[in-house]
Amino acid sequence: MTTTSPKTIPLLENGDRLTRHEFERRYTAMPYQKKGGNKAELIEGIVYMASPLRFESHAKPHSNIIGWLWNYSIITTEEVMLGIEPTVRLDLDNEYQPDAVMFIPGRGARITEDDYIEGSPELVVEIAASTVSIDLHDKKAAYRRNGVQEYIVWRTLDREIDWFSLQDGEYIRLEPGRNGIIESQVFSGLWLAVEAMLSGSMMDVLSALR
Repeated sequence: MTTTSPKTIPLLENGDRLTRHEFERRYTAMPYQKKGGNKAELIEGIVYMASPLRFESHAKPHSNIIGWLWNYSIITTEEVMLGIEPTVRLDLDNEYQPDAVMFIPGRGARITEDDYIEGSPELVVEIAASTVSIDLHDKKAAYRRNGVQEYIVWRTLDREIDWFSLQDGEYIRLEPGRNGIIESQVFSGLWLAVEAMLSGSMMDVLSALR
């Protein structure tokens, strides 16, 4: 009597061209030590595995952005949901883990039965050092196409923050006003003191927010 062993699921590799279903199947099947700490995303049908993250160019600005958004989420009267690096099933060719998302339940995005985000959050934030070319091109195009209302890219090596607002189907870059503050077009009272954020002056960031 002969037995057949179950077919081995291929490992997820950088550059693979996959459907979203196959991407999730392979990622789920990866051994813990292989996927632990590895951020895997499907961008326009192509797999991207993240490199190790540095502290000053990613971890520190990431924590400051989250602090700003968390403070907003607890003082606003709007019902908002804030997430750190959640899996977002954007469309059939794109499944991301943005550095931060904020959305109002029941609008562009929803939580699925298996506890992922499906659809388009109102606000997506990416901290971009080595990933600038992806974040400002393929990802930006997919977010625009899927109706993400606001998209923030903090280019840490350039010391620049780009805040895009979706207007008439195109992303328009919002500029700071005379007071150096950018105001969200979607979330009332979500104000960002740009220079204070870039310099890490979080008390000034929170003061402008409140």
